[in-house]
Amino acid sequence: MTDLRFPIGEFVPGSPASPEERAARIDTIERTPAQLRTAVAGLTDQQFDTSYRPGGWTVRQVVHHLPDSHCNGFMRLKLALAEDVPTVRVYDVAVWAELPDADAPVEMSLSLLEQLHERWVYLWRALREDDWRRRFRHPELGNMDVDRLLALYAWHGPHHVAHITGLRTREGW
Repeated sequence: MTDLRFPIGEFVPGSPASPEERAARIDTIERTPAQLRTAVAGLTDQQFDTSYRPGGWTVRQVVHHLPDSHCNGFMRLKLALAEDVPTVRVYDVAVWAELPDADAPVEMSLSLLEQLHERWVYLWRALREDDWRRRFRHPELGNMDVDRLLALYAWHGPHHVAHITGLRTREGW
């Protein structure tokens, strides 16, 4: 049986990417908002408030988590490009998922993710070869480069979309 926490597998950073692999990862990030919108299309409020797995977040929390996380990823990219190995802030995703906006209408987060990704993809595609080696320090994960950040977010969106599509399949929605 598939591990419901990791429906597409756990993140594996791999080695530095080729320009073609980077382009494919950017394309994945570009498609994520539309795939998320499709994944939640037609769900009822009750379905949005259903956990995608026992002990896991609700679909609504997953939808709100994506722009929360990707806004942080966008800022980490900007910091890495603008500063010399900046230390980025960490945040507790579980606490963020319980903040008062966790029950907000999902359209707010779907629209935010679309706009964020439009800008983020524009920036990703504008990077020069030496930009991919720019680094930042993550207090929990250590030093990371921009290439690994791209790989992480190319995995992250599909990972959460698969939480929702997997739930829909299991529940027959």
